[in-house]
Amino acid sequence: MKVTYNAPVTLTFALTSTALLFVDQFTGMAITERLFVVGASMNPADPVDYLRLFTHVVGHAGWAHLVSNFAFILLLGPILEEKYGSPAVLAMMATTALVTGVLNVLLFPTGLLGASGIVFMMILLSSFTNFRRGEIPLTFLLVVLLYLTREIVTISQSDSISQFAHIAGGACGSLFGFLRPRPEGEINDRPA
Repeated sequence: MKVTYNAPVTLTFALTSTALLFVDQFTGMAITERLFVVGASMNPADPVDYLRLFTHVVGHAGWAHLVSNFAFILLLGPILEEKYGSPAVLAMMATTALVTGVLNVLLFPTGLLGASGIVFMMILLSSFTNFRRGEIPLTFLLVVLLYLTREIVTISQSDSISQFAHIAGGACGSLFGFLRPRPEGEINDRPA
């Protein structure tokens, strides 16, 4: 038996985020604050602010934050990479990061940091694993119901969690599920 790098996008994302947090622990979070927090005070003349629209998903506020995100990402990412391919998963992750980053800049006066939007994109997208054209999976409806209920209940709590990023990530995952790239040879209709 040998250990394989079975999900390159997922594993590279997890290892990069972990290494950056480890280094950041020795710099007093200076790297995270400079490169990974996207906020409402975006300066259109600063190229780093445009980079942050994507990189905010790599930075984390601490080990508990990182572990809570990557417990799901490491579980769901390999399944999604096998189903859709690594390039498609990378594109979906980048799109979700951009959407959550831009919406946060436009709508909220707070900073955004962490991969929870990616987590919720993967959760909703994974409920489409047996999707067939013309059908809506019951698992998708149940996940949306549970997920939205929890986010709506917790949105009024005073915490540092961006329920909005969760909802935006989930919306991206839902769209990707309905409009997802089809692997070659996949049959999406039931046989007659």
